[in-house]
Amino acid sequence: MSDSSAYPALFPGMPALDDLELVRLGLLAPDDVGVPAGPVTVVDAEGVPVAEVGADGSLGWLSPRSSRPFEGWHLTEDGVELPAALVDDAAALDRVPEGTRTLVALASTDGDDNQRDLDLVRAVRRAADDGGYALRVAPVGLAAPDRRQRVEQVRAALAGDDGTVHDLTAATGHGAYRSRGVVVLLSGLSGSGKSTLARALRDRLVEDEGRAVSLLDGDVVRRHLSAGLGFSPEDRETNIRRIGWVAAEIARHGGIAIASPIAPFERTRQDVRAMVEGRGGRLVLVHVATPLEECERRDRKGLYARARAGEIPDFTGISSPYEVPTDATLTLDTTGQDVDPLVDQILAALELPATTD
Repeated sequence: MSDSSAYPALFPGMPALDDLELVRLGLLAPDDVGVPAGPVTVVDAEGVPVAEVGADGSLGWLSPRSSRPFEGWHLTEDGVELPAALVDDAAALDRVPEGTRTLVALASTDGDDNQRDLDLVRAVRRAADDGGYALRVAPVGLAAPDRRQRVEQVRAALAGDDGTVHDLTAATGHGAYRSRGVVVLLSGLSGSGKSTLARALRDRLVEDEGRAVSLLDGDVVRRHLSAGLGFSPEDRETNIRRIGWVAAEIARHGGIAIASPIAPFERTRQDVRAMVEGRGGRLVLVHVATPLEECERRDRKGLYARARAGEIPDFTGISSPYEVPTDATLTLDTTGQDVDPLVDQILAALELPATTD
């Protein structure tokens, strides 16, 4: 393969890096994953080159190690002692079948944005020490694409023709963690109605559901969390990532966080999703798709008029783009709509389990 210095760098995010790691370990075939179109050099979050992809889709590994925590327990080409058990929830450690030799934790362990998975590996490690099991880690994180399929592929690859690998994993992806926290991210143009919906949703959750809810109000965040940041594109995106980090921590501890930044760029929204899902939470992305004309009509502060006059640079919808989400849980247009029915739709999308008195 040619010199990787000639290849542009690509930062694909943790789910894609985990898939490539599974390919490197021989647990998935390249055709089973979405290998990026080449030629590119795939780079991890720390800027370390992981692999290069040729123009023909061929893969070349640039490091023999994964450079992640728990390196000593990662799966290797030497395989595992069977029977083994796949685990992705600490609760499953109480039902490991008798005779099991190896516990395989399914977890993405690269970086602090995967705290839930890091906690899982620590729990499996304690169980392995107590029960005398061997321990291995396979990078199938909570945010893995087609997660149920990935689990079965790993199980089949480890089992081979006649080995026993018990699947103790949760039955259905994110649904298995519905009792954990939730982040509601309302994204849309200025004046679209995001803040009104956020406040009304907070009120309904507190009044009707009796749940602990944190509303990450934009002005309050700017005053306390993002003091010192300006309104350049870079500072605005940093502000959104800070909101995402705080929201993800709230979700990690079982709470509900609601935030309503404009969040115009797909990459930043995906960064927030990775933070939330990496900590075991769920992200409910609501695209508040009120048309630009209606947002301008509502603008009591005259921001749109100033933006059109060139007085406010990089104003979303005028001089800076809004990238429409392709993965929104819900899309709402507030034009001519009452708030309560729209909040009803968001509550239905949250799929919250019933509370007990």
